[in-house]
Amino acid sequence: MNIHLTLLIVYSVGVVALGLWTARFVRNSGDFFVAGRRLGPGLIFTTMIAANIGAGSTVGAAWLGYRDGISAWWWVGSAGLGSIVFATLVAPRLWRLASTHNFYTTGDYLEFRYGPAVRGCATALVGLGSLALLAGQLIAGAAILNVITGIPRWAGALIGGGIMTIYFTAGGLLGSAWVNTVQLAVMLVGFAVALPVLVESVGGLNALFSSLPPAFSDVTYSAGPGSGWTLLALTGPAFIISPGLIQKSWGAASERALRVGIGINAVVLLLFAFIPVLIGMIGRAAGIDVADPNAVLPTVLTRQLPPWLGALALAAVFSTEVDTCDAILFMISTSASKDLYKRFIAPDASDAQLLRVARLSALGGGIAGVVMAIWLQTVIGALTIFYSLLVVTLLVPILGGLYVRRARERDALAAIAAGVLTLFVVRVGLAGRYGWLDPTLAGVTAAAIVFGVMVRWSHPD
Repeated sequence: MNIHLTLLIVYSVGVVALGLWTARFVRNSGDFFVAGRRLGPGLIFTTMIAANIGAGSTVGAAWLGYRDGISAWWWVGSAGLGSIVFATLVAPRLWRLASTHNFYTTGDYLEFRYGPAVRGCATALVGLGSLALLAGQLIAGAAILNVITGIPRWAGALIGGGIMTIYFTAGGLLGSAWVNTVQLAVMLVGFAVALPVLVESVGGLNALFSSLPPAFSDVTYSAGPGSGWTLLALTGPAFIISPGLIQKSWGAASERALRVGIGINAVVLLLFAFIPVLIGMIGRAAGIDVADPNAVLPTVLTRQLPPWLGALALAAVFSTEVDTCDAILFMISTSASKDLYKRFIAPDASDAQLLRVARLSALGGGIAGVVMAIWLQTVIGALTIFYSLLVVTLLVPILGGLYVRRARERDALAAIAAGVLTLFVVRVGLAGRYGWLDPTLAGVTAAAIVFGVMVRWSHPD
């Protein structure tokens, strides 16, 4: 057994054990859904950064760096910019509402602001997208295991899915907040130690940039939608209105804890955004040829680093995939149990029943994510499905609900329909003919226009 596999096994067993241990503190659905609303700024930060640095931020960003150069910073950098908006303009307002009205899920807010139809529609659409996001994390984890052991994707996805499903199903948000603290430490130490060695392996930063095409040194470069600064339209808004992030923020003990925790998370994202991109560029400069975009990061770490350091770095990457998986399971399980089961199927369900359904939903989500990970091809492809659907579905209704008092249920439903329909039409029918046309931006624009027209027409001054 090689050192890479040994360290991953030890790490995985430790994460599962910690998650099972925290289950003893989960006594009701409030502990599972919002950690009893007692998380301080430190745990808010760790659970946020764990959700925000995952497969796309590591494996996906390394591939974009390998393909486009330093402009791939925008993939994670946009998340940091979106997090600043979330910390200052969106999360505090939502937290005050959640604390006052005892909201558990984003669906609670959507029904409070608009009505049950918006809650059900948004939950269904975001739930489908969330499975694609979960699949993206599992694809990345499977790619790491494939590079180390040669096992096929289905087996790697099954292993990664099993680990995160067990510890999250046991501890919910309260358990994952503590597990995420350990995962964050592993990730930061692994990357902090590995990056200088990788840079030195290609002769330093100056040699790295001089050995690559000129466009690789330009942070403003873009080859069109899905490249460079255009990623801001795709990933930035997602980190302002993600149901998983909103629900995690509701675990904060105070508004100050929320602002500080999310704010630190934003700063770390802005800085971390350079690391996987540079690793991808190092792989390109070193002449590493990979057929699978998902394999760029693990291949560079295993070939360009000493075995012990490569093992530590791979554990750091694997850590990011697993801890983001629990954030997605959190979003899936809480929405399925509270927004669908409790609201539409069994309104009189007891707290114990709600907790049981939440855990069963997490298990079902984990299984569905493994199936999709086998079907979808790349991390970036899976995450693009999620981000696109999330942004066009929720950005306008959530922000409109906070800042447009006259907005009503039919306004939100019309915006969702317009956004999703435009996204589909542009992606399937127009993107091939008009390469400059970004499907997500087109969908958001359509949703905002329809929302504004409906509000003005339905409720004139």
